[in-house]
Amino acid sequence: MLSTVQKSPSSSDTNGTSGVRRHRVVIVGGGAAGMELATGLGRNTAFAVTLVDKARTHVWKPKLHEIAAGSMDVGRHEVGYLAHARRHGYTFRVGALESVDRVTKTVSVAAYVDQFGEQVTPSRSFAYDTLVVAVGSQSNDFGTPGVGAHALRLESLGDAVRFNRRLTNACFRAQSQSGPLGAAQLRICIIGAGATGVELAAELHSAGQEIFGEAAIDSKSPKLDIHLVEAAERILPALSPKVSAAAEHLLLVKGVKVQKASRVLEIRPSSVVLADGGELHAELIVWAAGVKAPDVLSELSGLQSNRANQLVVRPTLQTTLDENIFAIGDCAACSRADGKGLVPPRAQAAHQQAVFLASSLEDRVAGRPLPHYEYRDFGSLISLGARSTVGTLMGGLIGRGMFVEGMMAKAMYTSLYKSHEIALHGWRRVGMESVARLLLPSSGARVKLH
Repeated sequence: MLSTVQKSPSSSDTNGTSGVRRHRVVIVGGGAAGMELATGLGRNTAFAVTLVDKARTHVWKPKLHEIAAGSMDVGRHEVGYLAHARRHGYTFRVGALESVDRVTKTVSVAAYVDQFGEQVTPSRSFAYDTLVVAVGSQSNDFGTPGVGAHALRLESLGDAVRFNRRLTNACFRAQSQSGPLGAAQLRICIIGAGATGVELAAELHSAGQEIFGEAAIDSKSPKLDIHLVEAAERILPALSPKVSAAAEHLLLVKGVKVQKASRVLEIRPSSVVLADGGELHAELIVWAAGVKAPDVLSELSGLQSNRANQLVVRPTLQTTLDENIFAIGDCAACSRADGKGLVPPRAQAAHQQAVFLASSLEDRVAGRPLPHYEYRDFGSLISLGARSTVGTLMGGLIGRGMFVEGMMAKAMYTSLYKSHEIALHGWRRVGMESVARLLLPSSGARVKLH
């Protein structure tokens, strides 16, 4: 397929005030890390910044479970890349990463085809002085048969919208039929009890109460039957046992069925086959187990990646084999300064690395030595519905995590998203919009049946 080579910046490679060519930064991936970095560099006259993403709009990934359950108004939180780029001084180009030519210092992007099968843009290549890979992560099916064909995922806005459509269709069917519900009808099986699976289970419980009513408790009343399946001995295995136990207790109180130490052998069209011989029938199956970077990263010539497809980086966030290519966010395998494994794939790490790199790239252009990134762990919070959150705070600052739950934890969880909004839009706009949301809340039910 023919491709065209385009300049990266929106207007000119030259800084009009000094006549000096601007440093071309191409950022591939418009998630939290990539978009915050583009925003931070966009108004800096030393840089000509291009952001590339395969989607048209940005949504904070930790919010996908709310979109899937129908409890978040996407229109109020979705950010269009084109408009945001114009306001913040960078260029946006749509397309998925295909390859990188390290010799010519160009990155190739696939042709963009819309949902109707029409090609919108051709395949193109963009020249760079610095390339930043920030393509995020996706679930890992570990080669489990049937996942691709029969399970839904929550890796993008499109995935969340697709799940919500399937969920609401299932609710419409149940409400309209005259006979009793089938054995697996309205049953949702979530594979993987990490943050995504646990938060989705809690949000679906709240959605079910809003759709069918809290009084729908007898066997003849429609209600969502939520099952959470985890291969490990406890849910949220990456977090502390105290957080895990508290989250499980809250889920059980809500009526979510939790199955631990249950390894999945196969996914069938309407059932989950377990390694112990059991089979769980379900109308909707969601795969939320495991994390890996996109497969394309393991295929990039000359760059070192690990088993999870992450690009291995130095403490400067430069890839180990090419100092002109950086990786940040979930797709970067960055060792912690204390030697205790890798920086975890969390939103707080993505935010920290975007802020760090926006500053260190100024050092790079000026010819100064690059500083080393050090991850600061501010704790982990898990949202379990409108009023319930559990987690730890200040883990990396006081040496031991402080366990928190309830409204205090919920307020801190909300503040994480506000920090992301401020990074994209600034204090003034976020403050005004937050006040507007309080004064003019969405009309109607919290859960929307689109």
